Amino acid sequence: MAEAAHQNYGEGKVAITRVFDAPRALVWQAWTDPKMMAQWFGPRGFTSSVPELDLRVGGALRIVMHGHGNDYPMIGTFLEVVPPERLVFSSAAIDNDGNRLLEGETTVSLTEQGGKTTMRLVAHAVGLVPMAPQMLAGMEAGWTQSIDKLQELVG
Repeated sequence: MAEAAHQNYGEGKVAITRVFDAPRALVWQAWTDPKMMAQWFGPRGFTSSVPELDLRVGGALRIVMHGHGNDYPMIGTFLEVVPPERLVFSSAAIDNDGNRLLEGETTVSLTEQGGKTTMRLVAHAVGLVPMAPQMLAGMEAGWTQSIDKLQELVG
């Protein structure tokens, strides 16, 4: 039996604008250095590891969030890399067997003025499995908490 085309179990979209009291180069580094990204990516109460971050168009991104006794892997591909002002990447939340749970795209734009950096993040995701609505419901809180942790890291 052929597999059905992806069924849509809901969509989520988050747009966050944040001003950091930090130079754009530092905020860019926080997004593109795996060691720095691991320090802030993921909601409060989670830790993350970034086993792969190949910063070029077509390069792979892999992040694993750790929390509540589970691992939550994400895979993605960089679609646009314009240092130090714009990153666009596709992403998919996957289960431990590699099945896609959510698919999406995130755009990060950075502008600097007077030593401060304005970051605009837009993330869109589509649910592919019946449990996806619960994951999508936490998307805004998850991104907001991640960006709060990024702000604590860079100032």
